[in-house]
Amino acid sequence: MREPAYIQLYKEGQLEQRVQKAIKLLGECRLCPRQCEVDRLHDKRGVCRTGRRARVASFHAHHGEEPPLVGRFGSGTIFFSCCNLLCCFCQNYEISHECEGEEIEAKNLAAIMLELQQRGCHNVNLVTPTHVVPQILEALLLAVEDGLSIPIVYNSSGYDRVQTLELLRGIVDIYMPDFKFWDKRWAVRYCNALDYREIAVSALKEMHSQVGDLVLDNHGIAERGLLVRHLVMPHGVSGTRKVMEFLAKEISPYTYVNVMDQYRPCGTAYQDEYINRRITGKEYSEALAWAQNARLKRLDQRQGFRLLFRI
Repeated sequence: MREPAYIQLYKEGQLEQRVQKAIKLLGECRLCPRQCEVDRLHDKRGVCRTGRRARVASFHAHHGEEPPLVGRFGSGTIFFSCCNLLCCFCQNYEISHECEGEEIEAKNLAAIMLELQQRGCHNVNLVTPTHVVPQILEALLLAVEDGLSIPIVYNSSGYDRVQTLELLRGIVDIYMPDFKFWDKRWAVRYCNALDYREIAVSALKEMHSQVGDLVLDNHGIAERGLLVRHLVMPHGVSGTRKVMEFLAKEISPYTYVNVMDQYRPCGTAYQDEYINRRITGKEYSEALAWAQNARLKRLDQRQGFRLLFRI
């Protein structure tokens, strides 16, 4: 496997510079599109309800992620508590909305990264990292000094500010964003994010400019690149056709895409008439057809198998 991107930055002394720059941004936080401008260095809290320290809900070797991440030994996932997007239907509602988890110091987060590597995980998979980028970089520096050498996966909602992503150029090896909504109506209704589509479009373009299409090693394990997730929702709420066309035309027809069928009403979704049920087999087959019609060439290999059980 190729050397992760951040190793070179560390050798050049640039990783430490990125850390210092990122930490300063906490003083008047505009890390994400919410731009709360609160002083998180002094533990003030905005939409993400996270202060100076990152909060971690859990970490483990995850075998349910996409095959290029999982391999034989799993993807080393770290689930960060709280969130800047706060979808009302979040399947990790207790973590994202109720902030279950514990605040930890940078040295402890670094130790988690190293433990996942020691377990044999193929990567460090940062789940919901948008609001804790400075804390992650702070821990990464310590982890690299102690021998971390596996790829970093940035696993986000897609609601990422380009200016923050620029800090991650040459650090993140694999970007794995969601593209949740195309229609502003639904982004406002379910996430209070009128600008979600515009933000996600810009974010994915920046991510792809940094890492390109997904590259696998001889064992089928991801080394570098972009992997996009799209959750199919009832009544066409997620705008699958438009999202697939965007990915094919404005990112790359070789974008690795996981068209996901596992939506279920969680959080407060049961209270909404449009999303208070699971999707049907017909809705999922239509979503796959839109992906194929857009001429996307790298759909997650499990999708044909899933469809057999949705119809």
